[in-house]
Parts: sequence; C-alpha cells; structure tokens
Amino acid sequence: MKLAAVGSNCVDFYSNIENGKAYPGGGPVNMAVYTVRLGGEASYTGPVGDDAYGKIMQEAIAAKGVDTSHLHVKPGKTAVSQVELLEGERVFGDYEEGVLEDYTLSEEDMDFIQTHDMVVCDLWGKVEGQFQALKARGIPTAFDCATRPEDEASQIAMPYADYLFFSSDDGDTPVLRDQMKGYHSRGPKLVIAMLGEHGSLCYDGTEFHKFGIVPCENVVDSMGAGDSYIAGFLYGIVEGMTIDEAMQKGAANATETLKYFGAW
Repeated sequence: MKLAAVGSNCVDFYSNIENGKAYPGGGPVNMAVYTVRLGGEASYTGPVGDDAYGKIMQEAIAAKGVDTSHLHVKPGKTAVSQVELLEGERVFGDYEEGVLEDYTLSEEDMDFIQTHDMVVCDLWGKVEGQFQALKARGIPTAFDCATRPEDEASQIAMPYADYLFFSSDDGDTPVLRDQMKGYHSRGPKLVIAMLGEHGSLCYDGTEFHKFGIVPCENVVDSMGAGDSYIAGFLYGIVEGMTIDEAMQKGAANATETLKYFGAW
C-alpha cells in the first residue's frame, strides 16, 4: 500500500497546555502517518509556511517515515487551529488557513501522486477541483467530507471520489441510509459513514455493510480516530480485503489512536 495524502495540514495549538503547545496534524497528514504505522508507505503533498510551525510540521512528518519530497514551503504562515482542552473535551476556536488559502496541485505534483496506489484528500485540502483530473489519470481516489458532506468542496469532489467518507453522530438510521444512497448515486464506488461509538456503515450500491467498534479499555483522546479509520480502511482495500475486513481494519486502527493523547 502506497498512499498519497494531499492537501490540508495544520498545527493544533493548545493555549492551555504547558503555556501553549503546538501539535502537528491535519486529516491527510494524519492518514499518511497512520498508513506508515500499519506497515504501508505514504507521502504528503501540500504547503507549509516558512515560519516556525512549518519547520515543526516538516520535521515531525518526516520523522514518522512519511515521504515529504512534495511538501512545499511557501512564504507565509502555516495553517493553525486554536484548541482548548476543557474538562477532557476539545473546544476548537479560530482556524487560520495561511498558505493553504490558494493552494493548487502542480502537474509535477500530479505526476508524483500517480505513482501511488491511492490518493486521499479532505474537506479543507483545496484540491477538490482537481479530483476530476486525478481520477482521469487512473489513480483510485478517496475524499473525507468530515461532518460536512453537503459543503461545496465535498459536492465538487463527490462524483470523482471512489471512496467517500463522512462522519455522523446520529447512528444507523433510515435517514442516514437514504443520504448514503443519494451520495452513491453521484459516482463513488463506496460511501462510508463513520459513526463514532456506533461503529461504521458502508454502502456499495447494492447492500449496506455494518461494523461496530474494536473496544478500547482506556480511551485517552479521540483526536485522529476518524483519520485512523480511513487509513486502515483504505489500506485494507488496496491490500485486497473484503469491505467487511477493511471496516474491521479501520476500526482496529482507530482504537490504537484512542489510547494516547494527540493525533500521533
């Protein structure tokens, strides 16, 4: 499995930990790190600023064994999310896009991405408009809509995403299933809803597949759990697993991430 993770990265800045602490992250970055953790290969393609956070990001990603040859340093600020930890729960504040604001993939980036088994991007990655071009190159595509599959970026990517992921807290309901059928009719091969403690649901155009959770004895922190699931699921699919096996692989990978603080 060789994953091309593309688009958003950000530093999660916790103002009330150790007088302010910066953790590197962002969906695609997390997915790249978790793919390497599973024994696969991964690269990250995207921009960081030429500031201190950009250096932290670059060094941290490379230290995890992710290929950073196409991580581009641009003049300006690295994306930052302000976070506070209040009674064990994360409260997100302002998000500054920095150099991500006007990011696009170059032809050379796309040539590089094409050497991978799968490309994944998320809602904040800015490259949804280039998903059609990536798909035309014959590389399997995956897109994470987070909790916002109706957002414009998600809607633009949807027809060209082979594997479409989104998150919901509502559990398995008839409304959710209708929603998934609607998304599937737009073009994806598989639509996967990540339902937190309710497990996950996948629609393949014919039937629904359901998987619960892999129990975690000591949940420390849920940061990155959804990204871990996506990495595990895509790893399973590329390695030839069935849908149900890939769902289990995703769930087990998410449980690993629940055991420690921070995304990685």
